[in-house]
Amino acid sequence: MRSYWWADKKEHIILLVIASGSLCLLLANLGNQYLWHDEAQTALISKTVLTGGLPRGYDGKTFFSLEHGADYGPNYIWRWHTWLQFYVLAGFYEVFGVSIFVSRLPFALFGFGTVLLTYFFVRSLWPNTHIPAIAAALLAISVPFLLLSRQCRYYSLVMFFSMLSLYAYVGLLRKRKYSAVLLFVASTLLFHSMHIYIFVLCAALFSHAVIFHRDRLIMLIIVLTAAMLFILPWLILLGGMNYSDWLMPALLKTLFLKLYLEYIISYIFPVWLLVIALVAAGVKFARTGYSLKGRRAFLEKVMLPVFFVIFNVIVVIIISPLFYFRYLAPAIPLLIMLIAVIVNAAAEAHLLLAVATVVILIATSQLKDYIYEITHDYVGPVKCISHYLNEHGRPDDIVAAECWVMSLKFHTNMKILGDFPPEEVELAGNARWIVTSYYGSETRIAKYLTMNIDWNRYRKIELDCSDIPNENREDPKEHLFRTYASEDKVLIYERID
Repeated sequence: MRSYWWADKKEHIILLVIASGSLCLLLANLGNQYLWHDEAQTALISKTVLTGGLPRGYDGKTFFSLEHGADYGPNYIWRWHTWLQFYVLAGFYEVFGVSIFVSRLPFALFGFGTVLLTYFFVRSLWPNTHIPAIAAALLAISVPFLLLSRQCRYYSLVMFFSMLSLYAYVGLLRKRKYSAVLLFVASTLLFHSMHIYIFVLCAALFSHAVIFHRDRLIMLIIVLTAAMLFILPWLILLGGMNYSDWLMPALLKTLFLKLYLEYIISYIFPVWLLVIALVAAGVKFARTGYSLKGRRAFLEKVMLPVFFVIFNVIVVIIISPLFYFRYLAPAIPLLIMLIAVIVNAAAEAHLLLAVATVVILIATSQLKDYIYEITHDYVGPVKCISHYLNEHGRPDDIVAAECWVMSLKFHTNMKILGDFPPEEVELAGNARWIVTSYYGSETRIAKYLTMNIDWNRYRKIELDCSDIPNENREDPKEHLFRTYASEDKVLIYERID
């Protein structure tokens, strides 16, 4: 009896350590970097919920479209994304006020919840093993996961509700009470986090049930059908969205598969792990022999995350108009879970093999760079420009910006002019401030400024920050873990009154 009590207590201590470390890595220096334009868009639209109750692409002063107006419908009602992220953030703004830290806080907390859910989901598949703790610990230090979770954007929501849906599905297979209700709620909230992932979930669960649990297939179909019927009004709303300008030729989209696989191999699941898995499997076979029953049970557990990852890649290739690493977000915890299975198998073969595997994973990751980022200040062009404008400008000033438009709309109270709407471009002739950038030189507003502005009426101000296209990105390939220094500086022009 005492040994069971100690084992239970030990498990709780391990989970507490993992949770504490995860929370520190997610929250440290969270408000230091200014919002880049995708984050700023989420924040600005969320503020419209506070004033009008619905997410809109226009607040009466400023437009928040990044797709030239195609991302909202009549009365500026937003339809490019589903709305859960806006209501979650609006609630935090209402309680804690508007700031950079608060803008990212709810999403970081959902990331924290994903670490905990990963532990309990994996434990539902592999109880009484080290795999749940390994999976949660590896996810907590996964840099791609941390970068996505610290964004003021829907990424951590889709990770959280994907894991919750899978956890509920396992409960449904085992006929746990209320699992059907939990799956309905979780899958519905997954849709409202980002609509395309409901199709990933349905395809993965249906495929798994057909192969391994046909006895629960009818119940699964009932739950998922109920969820699809419930979200039908929002599907109709989103159906009015015109994606034609963003759709790429089918031949070109086939390249997405190669690109997504490169991302997975480079940043999440390196190929050499398969060698470790084969070695561990060989050792186990030599020791215990072949078991058909054990092989089926193992495949049933492993194929659930595998199906989800496969359909995640397939669906985003088919549906998404462009290629971005962030579209793999819900697959990250599941890929990490598969790594945990391999590490545990390596430990059963020989402890040193497991230790070496984990050490190599950490050594070849971006964790060192990430720790530098959360312990140092970061200065990007948006922080630099916003500080200057807020210090030297007035709220009623007009700013014509060739780059960083959405971010400046969030970080200043001024009228920021960009490429959209087109009728506002000509207002740039009355701008008190002009923000130029090499990366915005081909924009509509840049061309207007070149042809119509008397530059003799403006004085040039060079700011001590580098001219880069984004404040920072969530993409691990493009993310800057420290302030970027170059000879090309940000230039602001002030009208001489």
